[in-house]
Amino acid sequence: MTRYIRHAAAFCALLLVALLVNAARVQLVQAPSYDDNPANRRATIARYSRARGDILVDGVPVTGSRDTGEQLRHERAYENGPLYAPVTGFASQVYGTTFLEHAEDGILSGTDPMLSPFPLWNEVTRAQNPPGDVVTTLDRAAQEAAYRGLDGRKGAVAAIEPSTGRILALVSTPSYDPAELSGNGDAVTSAWARLNDDPEKPMLNRAVRQTYPPGSTFKVVTAAAALDAGVVKDLDAPTDSPDPYTLPGTRTRLTNESDGCADTSVRAAFEWSCNTVFAKLGVDVGVEAMASTAQAFGFNDTGLRIPFSVARSTFDTHVDRAQLALSSIGQYNTRATPLQMAMVAAAVANGGLVRAPYLVERTTRRGGETIETAGARPPRQVMNPATAVRLRELMTDVVRDGTGANAAIRGATVGGKTGTAQHGIGNAGVPYAWFVSWAQGDDDMEPKVAVAVVVEEAAADRGEISGGGDAAPIAREVMKAVLGL
Repeated sequence: MTRYIRHAAAFCALLLVALLVNAARVQLVQAPSYDDNPANRRATIARYSRARGDILVDGVPVTGSRDTGEQLRHERAYENGPLYAPVTGFASQVYGTTFLEHAEDGILSGTDPMLSPFPLWNEVTRAQNPPGDVVTTLDRAAQEAAYRGLDGRKGAVAAIEPSTGRILALVSTPSYDPAELSGNGDAVTSAWARLNDDPEKPMLNRAVRQTYPPGSTFKVVTAAAALDAGVVKDLDAPTDSPDPYTLPGTRTRLTNESDGCADTSVRAAFEWSCNTVFAKLGVDVGVEAMASTAQAFGFNDTGLRIPFSVARSTFDTHVDRAQLALSSIGQYNTRATPLQMAMVAAAVANGGLVRAPYLVERTTRRGGETIETAGARPPRQVMNPATAVRLRELMTDVVRDGTGANAAIRGATVGGKTGTAQHGIGNAGVPYAWFVSWAQGDDDMEPKVAVAVVVEEAAADRGEISGGGDAAPIAREVMKAVLGL
């Protein structure tokens, strides 16, 4: 009898060991496959069981959470959703996340190990950390001024602090309310379909995800290349530039919107935006030097993140001389995001140095303790400091005496460049209105803001749209907001 009891006890012990081994296999080895199984809703339920962390502007949350009392308990809420949509993106229970909601999802959802003082212990216990917050670099007044200035027209504004790269404003219109996509009901599905089918593309972030021909605003880059290469030594000397200018190797004649461009100086050509002068300058500089300067400003960079990705601005490096002439006045295959053109203006304002733009100042735990800061971004030398000084002089002339007069601000020095970029088949489309600028208050030691504005107004008559008339006043209001004037 004792022998049978021992056998039974041994068999029971063996079964217990088998159970423990199987439990360990399920919980440790196979756990990832169960976690990733679409039928497992526990992770989703846990994700929405608590309020999400907030995105802050000037220390005030522009996001929140709404307790629905349903299984997926908390839905994302937004304060002034259309104003900040190009920055926050959306956090949807159905369609996922975009922009900062996506790039900083680990902090906002509480899954980032940095939120825990004991990350290894949390890994073992699977304990949940309270979500953290994301503090942006935005200036609320500048953001509101940009949104108000665009007034629902298709376009975008990007503003940067030249000395640091901090993004002060990032606006795209027409916009949408991200709260429409937060939940999981029929209303969300309907809103998704409506927004995606809208021909005005309200969900497109035109400030960082749309590229445009920059038109005459690109002449800042061409002037920098010409000055650095020594092609231009005297801003006031005649340039030997015919009007019209026949593109090299073709019979195509390039003309100007204004008179008096024949053989005029670089100063006058920049002030009145003479295409012929800058097209010839680009050809004289050559494709290699032009491409090198454009790439130093940030063109053709595929890796820019702020922290979400930015569309690549382009300068074609495989062109003939005629194509180079057009590229040098912001046409042909030259395309840029508003953020890229703000970087161009910032480089001029910052003595030839450009810093990588960024949108997140720091991330914090719920109590406000800093987890990570943006830190100092190493600058990139775009042009000689002496070239930047001369370009600042040229851009100041544009606002004081030229096509950018609508950007002038009492109590500040403002430099700018207008642009009216043609597009469409045979340039039949309504031109895009551009303006790039920087501003320095009379009491400031250095320029405080660089701005790029683009307005695409399909309803306007061709003659009614211009960088100086449509875009410059918007830039002026953004700069005034940053300067506090």
